[in-house]
Amino acid sequence: MGKYHGLAQEIVKNVGGKENILGLVHCITRLRFTLKDEKIAQDDVLKAMEGVVTVMKSGGQYQVVIGNHVPEVFEDVMELIGLKEESAPAEKQKSGKLLDRAIDVVSGIFQPILGIMAACGMLKGLNTLFVALGLYSAECGGYLIINAAGDALFTFLPLFLGYTAAKKFGLKPMLGLAVGGAMCYPGIQAGTLSAGMEPLYSLLEGTMFASPVYIDFFGIPVISVDYTGTVIPVILAVWFASKCEKFFNKIIPDLVKFFFVPMLTLLITLPVSVIFLGPIATFGSALISEFTLAIRSFSPLLAGGIVGFTWQILVIFGMHWGFIPVYINNVMTLGYDNVMMPFFACTFATSAVVIAVFFKTKDQKLKEMAIPNFISGIFGVTEPAIYGILLPLKKPFIISCIAGGIGGAFYGHCNFRKFILGGMGIFELPNMMNPDGSMGNIIVAFAGIAISMAAGFLLTMLFYKDEAPAEAKKTARAAKAEAAADTKKEEILLASPLKGKVLKLSEVKDEAFSSGVLGLGAAIEPDEGVLYAPADGTISALFPTGHAIGLTTTTGLELLMHVGMDTVQLGGKGFKAFVEMGEEVKQGQKLLEFDKKLINGAGYSLVTPVLVANSGEFERVEPTEAENVQAGDLLLRIM
Repeated sequence: MGKYHGLAQEIVKNVGGKENILGLVHCITRLRFTLKDEKIAQDDVLKAMEGVVTVMKSGGQYQVVIGNHVPEVFEDVMELIGLKEESAPAEKQKSGKLLDRAIDVVSGIFQPILGIMAACGMLKGLNTLFVALGLYSAECGGYLIINAAGDALFTFLPLFLGYTAAKKFGLKPMLGLAVGGAMCYPGIQAGTLSAGMEPLYSLLEGTMFASPVYIDFFGIPVISVDYTGTVIPVILAVWFASKCEKFFNKIIPDLVKFFFVPMLTLLITLPVSVIFLGPIATFGSALISEFTLAIRSFSPLLAGGIVGFTWQILVIFGMHWGFIPVYINNVMTLGYDNVMMPFFACTFATSAVVIAVFFKTKDQKLKEMAIPNFISGIFGVTEPAIYGILLPLKKPFIISCIAGGIGGAFYGHCNFRKFILGGMGIFELPNMMNPDGSMGNIIVAFAGIAISMAAGFLLTMLFYKDEAPAEAKKTARAAKAEAAADTKKEEILLASPLKGKVLKLSEVKDEAFSSGVLGLGAAIEPDEGVLYAPADGTISALFPTGHAIGLTTTTGLELLMHVGMDTVQLGGKGFKAFVEMGEEVKQGQKLLEFDKKLINGAGYSLVTPVLVANSGEFERVEPTEAENVQAGDLLLRIM
């Protein structure tokens, strides 16, 4: 059981349960679910949950923003839902806007390799930097070995994308690897062919698509392309292979499917890919390059300003993934990217706004959040700052966009470029050194950082007005808590729903309850197998297995009573409910009976947490000091 098992349980429950989950991937700060029905998910519950920053819906994905510890939460969620693959199966939902579906595909394919891509890019950039500083030469063995580590992903990118695209399209991953490997095969690379052969003839002479032909496939010309380091060709090839595999699975007898299906899939896919799909994708890449260069030729300053101003808005909706292929395509085809790179300014503009808020605010909680979010932003992860500080305060978010636009305009005007993929935040800087070792571009990088941070800091200091501490950082939950404090001046006394021994919540041997992540309260080890209503209210949740009941009281408490630990695994055995969802009940009314002997005999603890799920709305939740209670006795005092 992982550290975030309790949080993972609540997330799975509130996205509609594992039966509603088609697939799951994660990026640096978000769990990205593909759901059968997003309407089932409890948006407000998730947003109010401790450990969840917010919820977004974009790109065909239901995104639960967690923060920097998302990988650990992801592992616990994956364990709960039992998924073996990192993405949704091919037969997932086909509904939704075309743009959403395209972004979903792109993010699903690229997210698994972003970490290793950043690492490889940092190695290559640092290697270049150390050579430029004279620490060692580009001819030494150390440089060669470090460069090999850095170049590994970028040289054989079709292999990596073949694997991740196979998962996304529902193809067997090993087949995706085989397709990617075939596209890296030296014998069909344009560079290899042109080094030792004369072209047979050329196609499309006189156009931007003019291509030499060195080999043919039984008389069909094969346009020579260097597929190593490319993106789109292998994705198209794997998509086509997934269709072939499904077709052959239907018509090949089960007895010989094991080897005939992959054999025929590869036999059809590779010729189609190198004859049609690869060249088409390459021509498309050429068009993209020409288009992006045309935008910049109109006004580099304006183009950079637009990218810098809008990037954080795209991040909020998860739509920035749709531009990743443009960035990669530019680096791979032109040797650099200067169209998307103005977004680099946003990282530092956001960080500067956050540190300015730190100096201006008197809210201690806001100050505590600002420093780690500033550090995270400098390292290239801005989502915690956006969702935790800037968006709730509104004006600082607008300022961060304006400052990002100012820095982006500067970068666009100065033709700021990035030559090597990978890295984040300050770790991208080595990848911005000119390949010839000159320092012009890296000087522009630092100047842009200074301009972006100065703009963000000064605009925030001038135009952001700190609210009163109680108003400074107001999530929906905090606002609700304040209203509760104003209207509930008296204590709310909650009766015990059970007869038994009172335990502190911290004594419960389940982190989901003992940590308080699900709410504050107490626990009872019952002497009798009857659960009564602790107050007047309405049944707001009733698990089909009968082991847990939610009650919203007339005084505004949202209660959760969970009979036993892991008793859900009994599948309802030993439990009998006497109420229904939505039913109004009175204090002392019988809600549930449970068979203590059966539950204990099955090896489950009967310790029953009684939680105030919305305890964050109240000033105090104090358990009784009594060691034992009767049903109806005082259990909790809530202010």
